Amino acid sequence: MTMLSAPETPTRPLTFVRRGARVTLPNVPPSRTLLDLLREDLHLSATKEGCGEGDCGACTVVLADTEGDGLRYRAVNSCIQLAHSVHGMALWTAADLASDPLIDRQGAALHPVQQALLDAHGSQCGFCTPGFAMSLFGMYQNHCAQGGAIDRATAQAELSGNLCRCTGYRPILDAAQAMGELPAARVDEATLVGLLRQIDPADPAPDADPAYRAPATLATLLQARARHPDAQVVAGCTDVGLWVTKGHRQYRQVLDVTRAAELRRIEHHPQHLAIGAAATLTDAFAALVQDRPQLAAFAERFAGLPVRNAGTLGGNVANGSPIGDGMPLLIALGARVVLARWTDGQVAERELALEDFYTGYRQNVLRPDELLTRILVPRPAAPCPAGEPGGLGEWTRVYKVSKRFDDDISAVCLAVSLQLEQGTVVRASIGAGGVAATPARATAAEAALTGQPWNADSVRHAMAVLRDAFQPISDMRASAAYRREVLGNLLWRCWLDSRTPPDGPVIGLERLHPALLRTPATQEGAR
Repeated sequence: MTMLSAPETPTRPLTFVRRGARVTLPNVPPSRTLLDLLREDLHLSATKEGCGEGDCGACTVVLADTEGDGLRYRAVNSCIQLAHSVHGMALWTAADLASDPLIDRQGAALHPVQQALLDAHGSQCGFCTPGFAMSLFGMYQNHCAQGGAIDRATAQAELSGNLCRCTGYRPILDAAQAMGELPAARVDEATLVGLLRQIDPADPAPDADPAYRAPATLATLLQARARHPDAQVVAGCTDVGLWVTKGHRQYRQVLDVTRAAELRRIEHHPQHLAIGAAATLTDAFAALVQDRPQLAAFAERFAGLPVRNAGTLGGNVANGSPIGDGMPLLIALGARVVLARWTDGQVAERELALEDFYTGYRQNVLRPDELLTRILVPRPAAPCPAGEPGGLGEWTRVYKVSKRFDDDISAVCLAVSLQLEQGTVVRASIGAGGVAATPARATAAEAALTGQPWNADSVRHAMAVLRDAFQPISDMRASAAYRREVLGNLLWRCWLDSRTPPDGPVIGLERLHPALLRTPATQEGAR
């Protein structure tokens, strides 16, 4: 009897820089995670495996890639980062902070990050500590090494992707604030950049049959997609990495879009913002917040910083999860997506509204040889004055309801963008998440508000229309009835936000349990 063996998984070499030297592994499978490579292939046990899904931060490492003449540092979750994605980068684990010859610690035994954690008693059981240390190292490089200081709010925001069950966080936040006051440690960036530039990208020809491809241009990327339509497309791997670690999927071919220069750009045009599909969530939200500062708090609640540093807005859109936070906001802002394919020796593009991109649960209109390349977000109209909207301007708010305030997935997300003229709604655009099989535009509620005065009666009517427009499901995050109730309540909260006095608090994203969201009835009773 002849036994049929499974086809051998193709591999590809991988090279990165660690401790001032190039590390090369000749045969790395395309689905290998960075964490498994570190712990099992290189026997570097300082990096811990906690959740295996990018939630706890125990596995955090820091990557540096060339940017201009310098380096850009990012803390990422190694458990869901594919190993090949770090090709050509520098990498640090917690074991490297006091032993990297390219870090000048001025004779100190420990790096300031380590010394600050020690001084502040920032570790108890120690399992999460390596991940915190690496998030702090990323923070140190992006703030302290640039001559800046770290305040409490910055520390809380940038440690949002790290969880600890022992310390209560106070000593870790104390360490974050204190590390910049210790004698400085400097990375020899000139030497490191030289080492990185010696690494050959070595991307195969478009007609090759590689295990892992990361083309450097849009044209070569689309050619590779046309030739390999069954390859798994990846960007930041914050979803695909989860399919590997939790779903135990293995891929023979992976097509990485993050090295295509055109897809990494964010371009500011007079009428719109063009966000490349490979731009990280960190960079994409920074651009959106630059245009609309009121989105800053929501941007910080989109996962933890290591996920935002790796994940991409294009990946969030293409993945199409009904509880993905990016799409309701983009729908409300009137975003459009650009899809591209290689045909007749050139790039052919088509453009459509984001809400028209989806055809069903995690299904979309992409052809097998097509990729999402850009997201076009209209520039804002003149903002409404503070307080009650009046005059001609845009009033945009986005609300996320989740069980945990930081680093959690939405149960319900609602984004509202209104254009008002003398107190009347002349345009309404509303995006909703968590209430349908796809991210959705609430067209009925938009129609209910358009042409109406922006007042309590109009909002009450629109709330009822909004609730009736969707039939959400019950799952582990929330019941269907809860989702419908909260969806309407969030529109009421938008109304309350618009009534806040100019010098009053911003109440749209305060740390309230969702059950405390006031309905019109309870608001009336409170008067």
